[in-house]
Amino acid sequence: MSRVPPPSVLPLDVAPEVADALAAGGAVVALESTIVAHGLPYPDNLAVARALEAAVRGGGAVPATIAVVAGRVKVGLDDAALAALAEHGARFAKTGAGELAVHLARGGDAATTVSATAVLAARAGIRVFATGGIGGVHRGATGDVSHDLPALARTPIAVVSAGAKAILDLPRTLETLETLGVLVVGYGTGELPAFYTRSSGLALDHRVDDARALAAICRMRWDGLHQGGVLVCNPIPEDAALDRAMIDGAIDEALAAADAEGVTGKRLTPYLLARLARVTGGAAVAANRALAANNARVGAALAAALTPS
Repeated sequence: MSRVPPPSVLPLDVAPEVADALAAGGAVVALESTIVAHGLPYPDNLAVARALEAAVRGGGAVPATIAVVAGRVKVGLDDAALAALAEHGARFAKTGAGELAVHLARGGDAATTVSATAVLAARAGIRVFATGGIGGVHRGATGDVSHDLPALARTPIAVVSAGAKAILDLPRTLETLETLGVLVVGYGTGELPAFYTRSSGLALDHRVDDARALAAICRMRWDGLHQGGVLVCNPIPEDAALDRAMIDGAIDEALAAADAEGVTGKRLTPYLLARLARVTGGAAVAANRALAANNARVGAALAAALTPS
């Protein structure tokens, strides 16, 4: 005698536009909410959030910004909700996939990081997620490894990013991705991008130059092999890339300041990014915006290529 599976306990609210697109087999791109709640001050963060959604729409896909509001997963925010997230970001906890259950069970508000966004997007049936850069292995002998990496390994989703954040140990991050079985594919590049710059000097094993070829790989990985995530490494546009020597020097200065002030754990990444913004006179923030919008455009192209012909 067969057993009826229990109903899902996940409080998931999919916006009507997103639900309609998914039901019709249309193109949908997930976007994270941490960049809105904690990435930039208001109202700059709202402008960036709207720009990312516009970039997705410009590519023919539907944007689905994801957040936890009053203990419910919101997949797709209308403009009023997006504005509230931007204006009241301090009210939203920053959550990775490992902590989602706490915020949901307690009815809290939370902005989703890469790992949380990837997991929730996949649960909603979305297969493409565009972000700025993923987390990874921190520099030094700290043993600090972002949960983004294991979450990517087990989640069937394509994450389009400009590589991992440049403040990280990029060689060890790439090695860890390989160890975990995350498929890393360069989009128009044979090297791992270094976030603010187009090249890290780290060769990638796989490269594609168009969304159709990338979609074919993703379909085989998920539908044929039932495997996990694909990290799509999309370099920052050339006209937005920063000088490598300048940004490397700024990162070294930021890391030294963090060490002197004893900043570690979850506080480290936001501290370093804020420090970089000050040291570079805002150039790092401008580059971050440009690469995030570029990733949104590539994400839309991939989502469109994954739709049934």
